[in-house]
Amino acid sequence: MSPTTELIQKLRSMTGAGMMDCKKALVESSDDIDKAVQLLREKGIATAVKKAARTAKEGLISSYIHAGGKLGVLLELNCETDFVARTDDFKNLCKELSMQIAAANPLYIKREDIPEEVIEKEKEIYKKQLKDEGKPDKVIDKIVVGKLEKFYTQVCLLDQPYIRDTSGKEKIKDLLTNSIAKIGENILIRRFARFRVGEE
Repeated sequence: MSPTTELIQKLRSMTGAGMMDCKKALVESSDDIDKAVQLLREKGIATAVKKAARTAKEGLISSYIHAGGKLGVLLELNCETDFVARTDDFKNLCKELSMQIAAANPLYIKREDIPEEVIEKEKEIYKKQLKDEGKPDKVIDKIVVGKLEKFYTQVCLLDQPYIRDTSGKEKIKDLLTNSIAKIGENILIRRFARFRVGEE
């Protein structure tokens, strides 16, 4: 029997591992959450969160050109050593992230990068829309929080659903966490730029 979504999410919040890895661990452990945590630790996925504190100053500048030369992405992806930067796994991650940026057009890497004034402006727009719809004041703030979460999935690379995951459950931060666990070094998306011909 497949583990429940709630149990998968609980394990995910405890370990920082991706949805599919959590599901596999729960299946292997017959839904015993403590055993599942142990399995993930043994596989090295749970330790990926700890690796995030380590310095990442090596890496690659990756380029991706799409749509007959009409759309391009430049990405700086960092890791800890030049050895890892030259591996196929790291190069493939660069390509996947660049394709994600080309397809989904994020504006920021993570939600902490969004200027406070942009968030406040979004909140104002949502509140006005909800008042115009006649929503009561006591529920407006809760609805605004939900709308902001949706906004983050549109504009923040790490919060975006991974374009190759047809279920829509895996986010880019899951892809990154899984790559850190697999490669064994901290990996950091430093910066990116997306260019489309004729676009301001």
